[in-house]
Amino acid sequence: MPVRLVLLVTPLLASLVVGQLEPGVPQATQEGPMAKILADFRNGDHAEAVEAAAKLAEQGDPDAFFVLGFAAETGQGAPLSREKALEFYQRAAEGGHLESKYRRALILLHSADADEKKQGRAALEAAAESEPGMAGRILGEAWLQGVVDGDRDVDQAIDWWIRSSESGDSTSDLLLARLYSGEFGFPEKNDPEKALQHIRKAAERGNLGAYVPLGSRLIESDEKSTREEGLKWLHKGIENGQTLGFLLLGAYQETQEKDLESAYQTFLTGAENGQPDCMLAVARFLIKGQGIGKNEAAGVEWLEKSAEAGNAHAHLELAGMLGGREKPDQSAIHQHLLFAAKADLPMAQNALALLYLADDLGGSDPVAAAAWLLRASKSGFAAAQFNLAALYEKGLGIEQNLPLATDLYSQAAGQGHAQATTALARMHAFGVGMKPDLSRAWTLAKIAIDRGDANASKLLETLDGQLTGDQLETAKADYKRLSAPSHDD
Repeated sequence: MPVRLVLLVTPLLASLVVGQLEPGVPQATQEGPMAKILADFRNGDHAEAVEAAAKLAEQGDPDAFFVLGFAAETGQGAPLSREKALEFYQRAAEGGHLESKYRRALILLHSADADEKKQGRAALEAAAESEPGMAGRILGEAWLQGVVDGDRDVDQAIDWWIRSSESGDSTSDLLLARLYSGEFGFPEKNDPEKALQHIRKAAERGNLGAYVPLGSRLIESDEKSTREEGLKWLHKGIENGQTLGFLLLGAYQETQEKDLESAYQTFLTGAENGQPDCMLAVARFLIKGQGIGKNEAAGVEWLEKSAEAGNAHAHLELAGMLGGREKPDQSAIHQHLLFAAKADLPMAQNALALLYLADDLGGSDPVAAAAWLLRASKSGFAAAQFNLAALYEKGLGIEQNLPLATDLYSQAAGQGHAQATTALARMHAFGVGMKPDLSRAWTLAKIAIDRGDANASKLLETLDGQLTGDQLETAKADYKRLSAPSHDD
């Protein structure tokens, strides 16, 4: 298991604010009736919370107005009403409720009305004078999303996030790190050094979300001291409940330190703390007997736990294990593959398509197979490109399209797929969807054999008897130029 670079998961606040109920007042003030109202709302008792908030709002409570505004904005516990949301947020903001001020500004900023949009922008820019942290962060996100004037402006986003960062806002540091890591597009802004600087700054400011991402980057260093620092940050993340740290630490112990026993114990601790990928790692260790005693039954149990936790790779591996049994449960295999396929795993999508092409489910469904192969092939998965090409060639489950079949065979062959290389050789040999080209067919058949497809040998023998001396010399010259190392299917 390779050490994986952790992507930052800090959401854009413009989306975060709209989607969460987090009053911007000190937690200590949320006592008495307001504490219950907030707890009820968060637990889904929206109508009850709104009714209680309405009574409290009569006393001018800003938290209560915030709840009413949020309910009106989202339609949770009250009818959707943009006007009411703006009104309630205004009342809450007048009472010093910070998030209400920002939510109101964002509603205006997202307006189609130019004057309202200007009001929203002006409110945020005014807030940034005294509260550069959160207001600057929101403005940066608004510019990046193209909310301010319709066009995404990465330079404006960077400028506002830097201002926010300079005021001590660690979330803006994480957003800058994401931007410099290329997560928002703008490849011209990619700068790993700046990304690392901002992750480090966020971590040093105590942002829990930065500990594990910082550690994951540092442990990839060639310098021992830097790796040791990375391990400290991973441990700090783990101590603060960041269970992903177990996965990265275990992977480091497995691949870098070659300490399988320690890696297994780390993965096991992560698994016991509910980390799905750690559960999968424990299952693999047990099934293979890697660094510990082999225990396939226990490994399958962990695979099932990982799958139950929503791990698509665990579903895929369970499908593979079930398929290897003497009497496989095709219905269970189908369910596991379907889950993994819906999670956009190309290998699962390809396997699910092959299952639909077989009769194992009580009849074949080539239309469904073609649909899944289309999805898998878009990711560049060679096996799916090969299988989809075969359907296009035959017109099975999809309208026959020989040029497209040729193109897909070519794409798969370009990745070293042996069977696709043979299929492409056959199409050139027999002129399927194109003019016959025996020299090209001979070259491709020879490469397919090198790549491990013995079925190409018969085609090559046939071509040897058909090529003229000049054609064979041309084919051999092309083979020498195009031949590549063997690849597994």
